[in-house]
Amino acid sequence: MTQHLLMFLLGLAALTLGAELMVRGAARLALTFGISPLVVGLTIVAFGTSAPEMAVSAGAALSGAGDLAIGNVVGSNIANVLLILGLSALIVPLAVNEQLIRQEIPIMIGACLLFLVLALDGNLSRGEGALLFALVIAYTIFLVVQSRRASKAVEAEFADEMPDTTSRWDAHWSVQLLLVAGGLGLLVLGADWLVDAAVAVARAFGVSDLVIGLTVVAVGTSMPEIATSLVAAWRGERDIAVGNVVGSNIFNIFAVLGFSSLIADGGIVVSEAARHFDIWVMLAVAFACLPIVVTGREIARWEGGVFLAYYVAYTAYLVLAATQHSSLPAFSSAMLGYVLPLTVITLIVSFVRNGVRTPAS
Repeated sequence: MTQHLLMFLLGLAALTLGAELMVRGAARLALTFGISPLVVGLTIVAFGTSAPEMAVSAGAALSGAGDLAIGNVVGSNIANVLLILGLSALIVPLAVNEQLIRQEIPIMIGACLLFLVLALDGNLSRGEGALLFALVIAYTIFLVVQSRRASKAVEAEFADEMPDTTSRWDAHWSVQLLLVAGGLGLLVLGADWLVDAAVAVARAFGVSDLVIGLTVVAVGTSMPEIATSLVAAWRGERDIAVGNVVGSNIFNIFAVLGFSSLIADGGIVVSEAARHFDIWVMLAVAFACLPIVVTGREIARWEGGVFLAYYVAYTAYLVLAATQHSSLPAFSSAMLGYVLPLTVITLIVSFVRNGVRTPAS
């Protein structure tokens, strides 16, 4: 037990240090190449922190475990929004970049809708996987070109006011890339140690493998995103914190599922349970971002608390459903009959109040 607790603490330390290096390197890299921190969060940071999802889903696809490949992506996307944005907003309210509102969040919702449509027949074929993977390449190229054009315009207008960072020890792009690569390595290693230790401790306390898989392992593959977004929020790099989450969700669907479907023999089978419940939850979570960010252009602390509470409720539902617990009907009725309507009413009131204030401001 002592060894497992030590591994848990070392994993936590590696995650913290890795996230610090990743955020620092990514922020400096954005300045060096004239790319906005938001785009770095949407691409380099988001793709890097999604490495565990890529490894798990690709391995599952090769071994014929389609449910694991699908469940890993869907569960990670739900955790990214509800758990990571919820925790980050509790640290500091997250101001949402206008580009996220008008472009990236709609793209994330569109990716979820496309995945749902492709999965309706119960299979993601190799052709559909190729389509998804081509979309992530096109999306990345579009983001970089768009950001560089915008950055050049800003530099031309405010050239005299741009800070001089050439004397910093991390001013060269090679050092910045090394920081990002080193941070990513520590994130993956720390997540692996943390999950292994948590699983061992849970088993020592008699927790079943099923419950461990639904909780510890599901959150474990999102540990790099969690650490990176929390550190970014703490350091004030809010574009990286939010961009990491949105970019990871887009990458998970386009790249992770696309690549996994390409390498799987005959594509990936999508189970009925995923088609009828989990994918719809993922889509609903993506849509939940819209009213929050549009009304106030930030994710407030109370909204982060709502996100976090919903993730706890979703996880509780999965555990109760998997174990066929007797309290499942009462829990489901409470969620559908009380919590969800109350949340919808709160969002409508918030939207109306902000809508009234906007013309007067």
